Amino acid sequence: MVRSGGQELAEVLCGAEITIAALSMAGVPEMAARLKPIGVGGILVSGTKGLDLASGRTPCQIWAEHLPSIPLVVLSGPNLSPEIRQGLPAAAVVASRDIKAATIVQQSLASRNFRLYTNSDPLGVELGGTLKNVIAIAVGVCDGLRLGANAKAALITRALQEIIRIGVDYGAKQETFWGLAGLGDLLATCNSSLSRNYRVGLALAEGKPIGEILANLTGTAEGVYTAAVIAQKHHLYTPICAAVDRLIRGELEPQQALAELLDRDLRSEFDPT
Repeated sequence: MVRSGGQELAEVLCGAEITIAALSMAGVPEMAARLKPIGVGGILVSGTKGLDLASGRTPCQIWAEHLPSIPLVVLSGPNLSPEIRQGLPAAAVVASRDIKAATIVQQSLASRNFRLYTNSDPLGVELGGTLKNVIAIAVGVCDGLRLGANAKAALITRALQEIIRIGVDYGAKQETFWGLAGLGDLLATCNSSLSRNYRVGLALAEGKPIGEILANLTGTAEGVYTAAVIAQKHHLYTPICAAVDRLIRGELEPQQALAELLDRDLRSEFDPT
């Protein structure tokens, strides 16, 4: 009903205390523009994990432009949807600069099997949930090539440093990425075949072209598009994200990407560049 027309959309939103926007990233700018003349009563909760291809902005940055007066809350965490639907235990984060709004959403959505924590860094929570999708593709390639547990652990750990580097550049808080929406979501997405982005990586390791992979995928693998956005940030040192983008573009074969990552200059573990 939300997607069916302006009048029906207005009727759906009328009197709503909490509105949850669970859209693909591609749908956010259009929906935000549709909601601008209608308005949203109460709190808007964003569950989108992605970056706008045209501007590099996060979902809430787009929502805020069109709906500047409403409280925005980000919902993110290690939440693979099939497990949520089964009622299996999970935890997530609700983040907002308006901590009262975050607390309202926390109390409204939490249940015995779904534990929610509040956070005051919505940008970091958004980026944690977004950037891990790129890394899940890389880990899918790693597993597809059967590189082993040591390589996988090293890849995820080094990738977390890239996520933090990118997040801080956007203006997020470093500590956010050690929490549920950062490390937690990264671990869940990189260790489950339920993850669409992970499955993209597995298919890339098999040598399948990205067009074929996406055509056979149910739902959106946001990491494919996020990698393209991050690749434009030339001032940041993000070798893993860059390799993923080049794999997707067909500029590298999986074994070439591995060789390039291993052949880089040796450095200090926490070198910020």
